[in-house]
Order: sequence, then C-alpha cells, then structure tokens
Amino acid sequence: MPDRYNTNYETGQDNIRAWGMDLHNPVFIISGLLVLTFVIGTLVFPGEAKQAFDGSKGWSIDNFDWLFLVAGNIFVIFCAVLVLLPVGSIRIGGEDAKPEFSLTSWFAMLFAAGMGIGLMFWSVAEPAAYFSDWYGTPLNVEPGTEEAAKMALGATMFHWGLHPWAIYAVVGLSLAFFTYNKGLPLTIRSAFFPFIKDKSWGWFGHVIDVVAVMATIFGLATSLGFGAQQAASGLHYLFDLPNTINLQIAIIIGVTSVAIISVIRGLDGGVKLLSNLNMLLALALLLFVILVGAGFGIFGMIGATAIDYIENLIPLSNWIGRDDQKFYHGWTVFYWAWWISWSPFVGMFIARVSKGRTVRQFITAVLLVPTLVTIVWMSAFGGLGIEQMQAGVGELADGVSEVSLALFQMLANLPFATISSVLAIVLVLVFFITSSDSGSLVIDSITAGGKLDAPVPQRIFWATMEGVIAAVLLFGGGADALGALQAAAITVGLPFTLVLLAMCIALYMGLSHERKYVVKAGQPSASSA
Repeated sequence: MPDRYNTNYETGQDNIRAWGMDLHNPVFIISGLLVLTFVIGTLVFPGEAKQAFDGSKGWSIDNFDWLFLVAGNIFVIFCAVLVLLPVGSIRIGGEDAKPEFSLTSWFAMLFAAGMGIGLMFWSVAEPAAYFSDWYGTPLNVEPGTEEAAKMALGATMFHWGLHPWAIYAVVGLSLAFFTYNKGLPLTIRSAFFPFIKDKSWGWFGHVIDVVAVMATIFGLATSLGFGAQQAASGLHYLFDLPNTINLQIAIIIGVTSVAIISVIRGLDGGVKLLSNLNMLLALALLLFVILVGAGFGIFGMIGATAIDYIENLIPLSNWIGRDDQKFYHGWTVFYWAWWISWSPFVGMFIARVSKGRTVRQFITAVLLVPTLVTIVWMSAFGGLGIEQMQAGVGELADGVSEVSLALFQMLANLPFATISSVLAIVLVLVFFITSSDSGSLVIDSITAGGKLDAPVPQRIFWATMEGVIAAVLLFGGGADALGALQAAAITVGLPFTLVLLAMCIALYMGLSHERKYVVKAGQPSASSA
C-alpha cells in the first residue's frame, strides 16, 4: 500500500443525505445558491450583467496579462522537469496499481473532455481569422500574406498545444496523486494538504471547492449554449431551418437528455463509450477532409504547421514589449484565462481516469498525444481553410463573417458537402454530450466531498442543471446572458492561476515525500509530510 498522509479527514463527515443525494455541507449549498443568484440576476438584468462581468474580465486580462503568460510558461517547464526527475517513475495509486482503461480509451476520454469541442468550433475559424485580421494578427504580421498563412497555423497551435495541456496536467496529476497515493478525497482542496494539513477541510478548502464548482458549471453551460448556436447555424446553413431560440433550446434539451442517460450509466458505460464514439467520428471526418481536400499535401501541411509552431513558440510566449496588443489580449491572454478556468473540470476528470499510470507516462501522454493530434487536425482543417481563402474559393474568400459557420463554409467547397457537414454537426453534439457527462461527474465528486462515486440522483441533478442554465439564459437573455456567463468563467481564471502555481509546489512536495518514504524505502511509511 502507498504511504498515506496522517489526516483527521473522513470522506463524508460533513455530508447531508437527502433526496437520494450525498451533499457536502457547505460546498453544495453555497454553490447552488450562487448559481441560482447568478441565473436570476442575469435574467433580470442581462445587459448590465454582461457589462459588469466584461469589466471584471477586461480588468483581469489588461492588468494581469503578464501573470497568465508567466504562469503558462511555468506549467510547461514544471511538467518537463517532472518527466526528467526521478519522481517521474512514481506510479499513480502505488507500485501495484493497474490502469482501469486501455490506452486507446484513456486517450479518447482525456482528449474529448479537454478540448475536442473547441477544435470543432475553431479549427477553421481561428487560422482564418488570423490570416484575414478578423480580430488582430499574431506579432502584427501583414494579413493576407504568405507569412500570415504560416503564422496563422503556428499561433493557432500555440493556443491549443503544450501550454493548455500543461495546465490540465498540473491539476490532473496533483489530484490523481493526492487521491490515489495519499488517500485524500478527489477534490481540489486535497492538493493543498502539504501546506496547511487539516485546515484543508475548513473554510479555505470550502472556498477552493466552491470556486471550482462555479468555474466548471459556468464553463460547461457557456460551451453548451454556444455549441447549440453552432449546431443551429449549421442546420440553418445546410437545410435552411430557421435559426431560432426554439431550435437552439431543442438542441440543448436533446444533448442534456443523452448526457443524463450517460451519467446514469457511469464511466464505463457512459463517458468511455461516448469518448470512443467521438474518436471514431472525428477520425472519419479527418480522413475525409484529408482524402478529398488535402490529399498527399497533408504531409507537407503537417510538417509546416509543426515547424511554424516551434519557431513561434518563444516569441508568442513572451509578455514583454508586445506590439500586437489586440491579438495578445483578445486571443492569447483570453485563452490562458479560459484554459485555467476549465482546469478544475478537465484536470479532475483526467485524474479520475488515470490511476495506474506513472508520473512520466501521465505527463508525456497528456501533453504530447493531444498536441500531436491537434497538429494533424489543424493542418487539415485550418490549412485547407486558408488555402481556400488564398485561392478565392467559396464564402471564406471574403473572410470570417461568422465563426460558427467557418467549418461548414470550408466543407461546402468539398465533395459530399452535405454528408460531411451533417457528420460535423453530429460530432459537435456528441462532443458536447461527453463534456457535459464528464463535467457532471466532476461536480458530483466535489459536491459529495471528494467521493469517487456519487449517487445517481446527484449525477442527474448536475447534468440537468448545466442544460437548464444554458437554456434559461439563452431564452431569457440571449447572447448578452451567455456572454456574461463566459465572462464570469474567465474572471475565475485569475485567482485560479495563483491556485495552480501553489499546486505545483504542493505536488512537488508530495512527490518528494512519496519517493523518500515509499519508493526508496520499499515499504509504507508512517511518517506524515
């Protein structure tokens, strides 16, 4: 058995059991009241709410842009150091722990939960936006030039490559290690036990977990609302269906219904099954785009994208004396705040499915596998979109008019456009179901005090709440309400940046303790860190 920390915490000690649920007091109650207050306030004053949260988001981004960039760089370096150090050989769950999932299913789940839906939304739109100066160009390159085409793919990879996955890796590894190796509950507060010991179970831990719940449910509800808008835009574009609020809400209801069925079935019968389906559908769409669009030219595109990414990695990571403020603040810093605000959800889910992997395997897989897949994906979709713009083909030739349509506008210029576009819509919806499903499991764990298997009614409650929040805000406040929700999620990214930096220190302390008292000794130690 791995060494356990000496702690007075007992999972479920503060829980209230009611309505078939296992509610951690006060995390569940405070989170529920804050969510309810936000929804009601945003419905009553959608414009004012958006203005207020946009102001807080803008203040965070404008004044702490350096902190986001510095922290992002630290996370990448920290992960690289852990791979090289002897602690990289430590196995999550102890030396005898075995992986619960195959490599294929593990990759599928962490990728689908991490950013699969984002790649559907931005794979064409983002490179096309940089190429045409839709909202700033990276490092102020001249839009529409060959240099802009190269920079567009390199900058897109910068936003979707090593940095965001390092953020997820820090949270995921911290939670997995402290849960499976040190016997602590699967909740964000557990990562701070090396600092403050049993005070982790007091008000400090409650605040951390409440913020994590809020960031997760706001981020998921925002994505669900915007995803419904993209799917509705695709249906309107393909079949001329009226892109109305009713259609968008119907999509949310459908996605939420399937997500509820999935959370009832659990990890094996739900998330794993849907994640594997995601990967098969994504692979089918990717192969289609490569075969009928890029052809053998895809190999050159992949190589060029990788080179452009590597060449611009350091310039784009720099925070000193940037001249491209519109791009820098509007894209890069925004993305870093968004990834950090999503890190409690994605990190905790990755932790939940990663028992049995070594630290080295974990970091290598979480950073490199998604980055390599994204290089191929962005090369095919983004590269083809830019080629169409350069050749003056289709609607993209006029630039990005609506980001939710960019993918469908690119597919419209390929054979079998209707079939591929329908496949894209299905893939968007399945990705959203997977995100909702895995996010519900994460919130369940936090609001149940870190228990790995919360009661089924509790899973249903949070999966339903995500859909209800998105639908109610979309119906009552439209774009302003969703914008306020997104701005609120981004605002959470600032304090959570400090949480993640502290988490790096705590994780290293925990890994050093494990290696000193368990790995070297070859037996459990009674010592407390």
